Amino acid sequence: MELGPGEQLVLRGLLTVGKYPVLVASVAYLLNRYAGWDIPAWAVCLGAFGVIPLVVFVAIRIRYWQIFSAAARRGAIIAPKWKGKWPGNVDVLYAVLESFRHGYPGELLWERFNELGPTYRFNILWDFGVLTCDPAIIKVSTPAFGPSEGMLYHSVPMVGEVFQEQMHALLGTGVFNSDGDMWRWHRSMTRPFFSKDRISHFELFDRHAEAALDKMSERLRTGYAIDFQDLVSRFTLDSATEFLFGACVHSLRSSLPFPHNVSASSPFAATTTALSPVSECDRDKAEAFATAFAAAEHLCAERATMGKVWPLWEMRKDKSREYMRVVDEYLHPILEEALRKKAQREHEEKARGVKTAEEADDIEEGETLLDHLVKFTSDLTVLHDEVLNILLAGRDTTATTLTFAVYLLAMHPDVLQRLRTEVLEKVGPKQRPTYADIKEMRYLRAVINETLRLYPAVPFNIRVSVNEGLLPNSNGKPFYVPAKVPHVFLVFKVGVGPPVSDISLVEWHIQCGRCTAGRSIGDQMEYDPDRFLDERVNKYLTPNPFIFLPFNAGPRICLGQQFAYNEMSFFLIKLLQRFSAMELAPEAASPSVLPPKEWASAPGRKGKEKFAPKSHLTLYVTGGMWVRMTEAEEIDAGM
Repeated sequence: MELGPGEQLVLRGLLTVGKYPVLVASVAYLLNRYAGWDIPAWAVCLGAFGVIPLVVFVAIRIRYWQIFSAAARRGAIIAPKWKGKWPGNVDVLYAVLESFRHGYPGELLWERFNELGPTYRFNILWDFGVLTCDPAIIKVSTPAFGPSEGMLYHSVPMVGEVFQEQMHALLGTGVFNSDGDMWRWHRSMTRPFFSKDRISHFELFDRHAEAALDKMSERLRTGYAIDFQDLVSRFTLDSATEFLFGACVHSLRSSLPFPHNVSASSPFAATTTALSPVSECDRDKAEAFATAFAAAEHLCAERATMGKVWPLWEMRKDKSREYMRVVDEYLHPILEEALRKKAQREHEEKARGVKTAEEADDIEEGETLLDHLVKFTSDLTVLHDEVLNILLAGRDTTATTLTFAVYLLAMHPDVLQRLRTEVLEKVGPKQRPTYADIKEMRYLRAVINETLRLYPAVPFNIRVSVNEGLLPNSNGKPFYVPAKVPHVFLVFKVGVGPPVSDISLVEWHIQCGRCTAGRSIGDQMEYDPDRFLDERVNKYLTPNPFIFLPFNAGPRICLGQQFAYNEMSFFLIKLLQRFSAMELAPEAASPSVLPPKEWASAPGRKGKEKFAPKSHLTLYVTGGMWVRMTEAEEIDAGM
């Protein structure tokens, strides 16, 4: 019988500390037998079991003495500690889990920033870790230079063994979950595929965008609101699966969800687009794949909040196994078919006496990522891990940004109309946008960037120090950090957080990229795409690029950054060609998933929310983001 993750963790712990009770019992036996002592059995048992917490306590004290001594020798300090009330900060761990499941993203951590400053440590079960929102620290943690003596991260920051274990079920050894040579190999293998724009990308975007918008129009004409998050997640899933491995899951061919209060017996609830040639069986497998992939993603994100002790929540079995079984049932036949085609092609070339000499960096028009990857390897596991890594990046992050872009546009009709004017002037009401069109649309890029600033698709990031070293401290002496310590970066905080203690107002404005004459610190929470167009760009963002990191930075910067911008831009252009006005429809969502009434009095973005944002590996909206839209022809006819 295979042990669950929790049982394995407990067993490893017992094997580690089990030698000490044995040692105590052995010493007692020797003293009784050869030294004439008469140590009672109860005392031996007490000593054998009592030695374990004693050894742990001593080891912890020695570890912390070493850390503080090393800091003192370097003229540095240790980051302030988030102090819980329970030993090992167990109550802090519980509070973080509860906040992750039920609270506003990052809110609990924001409170500590206001109390402790932009960098502090969280010693969960006495394990040393650092959490920061300071762009200066993020800059040195994502280096763009080569290795040097005493560097914390070398040239490539590590995600670390703990993170790799937490994410292994979903990401395996793919590019987002590997370090060192494995990471470099994955990176070099994938980079050429994203190195240039191709016409086939826009053809793919156009096909799936039209399908999504047709589906959207059909539902809106029945008088019901739509869950835009669900719709755009289908668009990005269909686009990503066709782009990655040439086998679209066709999620847009299934019926869209109805508002929570629509009865299944409603005549409109049975109205769907005519079924496509895709079989019911294939459609069920595709939907199961999408559902299982999302569930595995959420599970892995929850593991990440628990640190090293995450297996204790999965004592009897690995909860990810069932989800990944469904994912693999859909994915493996696709991978095996790609390898079969590769083998057949090589066999035919060999039979013709043609030497196979594919140039891996030569990407043909219409070639999928899987077609490209099989040029490098025939290892099924490597292919499996890499396509799932890129699927996560290509699907979820884009869907998140499009969801929050429309959310903000619906709340700011003036921005919506200005953006639509640019779309009609640069592209027109019907034409398909080109690369040249998108490059000229500066306000569109500003809208996307402002969305990413307020709602970064990946709100948290993690790196692990390779060596001991120093981190910059805005308030004085540098912070000392030991080797192999995780650093959690709250990207959500860097762009929007309120001022924290001991940082000057001017400096914080610079960090947030938000300050101009006459603007208050509260402006940083406001939606203002012009901040990416006016004097604030050169004054704050250009000299401090690490205040805005939607696609990471340094060696691990997102390879698909331009692809993502193109896809998001393309869809928003098509959307605003088709629709002229939009409004939020929170009444269509179940009341149980809407923001609690007490949120309305909260400061910052939380007090403004009409839906409840949550986070797993990426941001999302609980219960969907429901909107109503008006088709362009309706407004134009009434003008």
